Amino acid sequence: MQTIVIGHRNPDMDSICAAIAYAEFKTLAGFTDVVAARCGNTNERIDYVLKKFGVPAPMLITDLSPVVRDVMQPKVIYVRNDSPVYDAIQLIDQKSLRGLPVVDGGDRCLGLLSAFKITHHLFPSRDEANSARMVTASLQDIVATFGGEVVTGQLSAEPSEQLLMVCAMAQDSFIPRLRRYKDKQVILFVGDRPHVQLLAIDENVHAIIVTGGLEIPDYIKAAAHTAGITLISSPHDTASTVLLARGAVRVERMVQTEYTSFHKETPLEQARQVAAQSGQFIFPVLDDDGRLVGILSKSDFIKPVPRQLILVDHNELAQAVRGAAEVPIIEILDHHKLGGFSSHTPILFWNNPVGSTSSIVTMCFKNAGIPIPKAVAGLLMAGLISDTLNLSSPTTTPTDKHLLLELAAVAGVAPNDLASEIFAVGSPLLTMTPAQAVGADSKVYQENGYRFSVAQIEELSFAHFEPKQESLLQELEKQRAAANLLFAALLVTDINEQTSLLLVRGELGFLSTIDYPEKNHCIWELTGVVSRKKQLLPYLLKCVTRMKSV
Repeated sequence: MQTIVIGHRNPDMDSICAAIAYAEFKTLAGFTDVVAARCGNTNERIDYVLKKFGVPAPMLITDLSPVVRDVMQPKVIYVRNDSPVYDAIQLIDQKSLRGLPVVDGGDRCLGLLSAFKITHHLFPSRDEANSARMVTASLQDIVATFGGEVVTGQLSAEPSEQLLMVCAMAQDSFIPRLRRYKDKQVILFVGDRPHVQLLAIDENVHAIIVTGGLEIPDYIKAAAHTAGITLISSPHDTASTVLLARGAVRVERMVQTEYTSFHKETPLEQARQVAAQSGQFIFPVLDDDGRLVGILSKSDFIKPVPRQLILVDHNELAQAVRGAAEVPIIEILDHHKLGGFSSHTPILFWNNPVGSTSSIVTMCFKNAGIPIPKAVAGLLMAGLISDTLNLSSPTTTPTDKHLLLELAAVAGVAPNDLASEIFAVGSPLLTMTPAQAVGADSKVYQENGYRFSVAQIEELSFAHFEPKQESLLQELEKQRAAANLLFAALLVTDINEQTSLLLVRGELGFLSTIDYPEKNHCIWELTGVVSRKKQLLPYLLKCVTRMKSV
């Protein structure tokens, strides 16, 4: 079972660093197959911190919705299209199967072979009994099915239409019957009847199979050799030999080419709906090239998906990676408001009103008595510094200050130096497109029946803001319209002056409730406001309530 530690969509520094650090904590605590992940792109500041402490970015996962690959059986029992049906029968019998997928030499799936189809071939109806003696197979495969031995002649490997004939009649009846099939390749099955064997050689049959492991006279061998007729010895009696020989037909002649298959990345729910309407016994699972990579039976749909989630830095499914609701969530670590999350089973839920989720992860290490690796301590510092604006945000608590000093001692980095390095890297207004700036750290909230988004970027000053303001507003409107939101907001924070500008596009009824000083159309000046979580969000929620009451 894989455990994925992952933050919210459009991840910020705290989300990325907390995910990496908590995955490391769980691993050091003895858990296996724990991986850190992200469901959005990193930015220049995050990349700088990861490089500084020598830690790779978490793997990118944009959708955790279960797919066919999650529950399919990867070890597939299959049969080649050029194999004798006899081989398929053995596999079906040994593994108690209802049928097999059929592949070509490149492992591309050609169709299905059902046990029913094989049974019908071996035991045809009375109306089809006469045609059952016609078998399209190679002499080599026919002999292999009953473990025969070549006495003289050659075994052709190429399939051709053969007529299986048993001599169980008087000599006077045998010759006229044999001559009736002059235009056929006759394979004669006969016991120790040398006179019949000679007559068959004179009539130039394709091959003679002497059954029962009985001795074949030398003069018969010589006559067959001279006539160029293949002579074969079977260790079994005539009835058994003929029955086995009919299993030499190649699978390709019985394959069901119209069948339902699934791509390995097909959503599981979509596959479940298709399979529920199908009477097919198994469903081949294919890759992009049509190669068989797995098999799916209807019982596989009730298997649990082999992964589970730990959410960090959020507790709302609206902010979670796509498909999170379909995967067991076993833990949540967060420092934001409760988002109405519910679960079917008890889980570990640590919601602590500190300045960052990185602070909570640090406390996990401390509480468990597990030393924090140096690189991880550096990441936790970065997450804490970023989310608290180097302890200047009103979300900062005495616990954050104490933890930052402890982390600095482990990482060997001065907090103020690291903060300067982080915030000096790449102005978001200069290095990002308007769409990236609006979406990089955007969170969607739901309150009183309304959905809205709030994003935030931090700058060292507002020097680059004015040329970008109009394009930022246009992008906010695009985001609002595309997601059908009440409003879309962007908080641009000057971390040096400890103040912010709020850009909002939304319905006029909501915009009229904002009572901060309006600096420009749809732009308000929020002096002293630097925290989205503790200052801006509560204010916006009050605005939504005021709008609804009006």
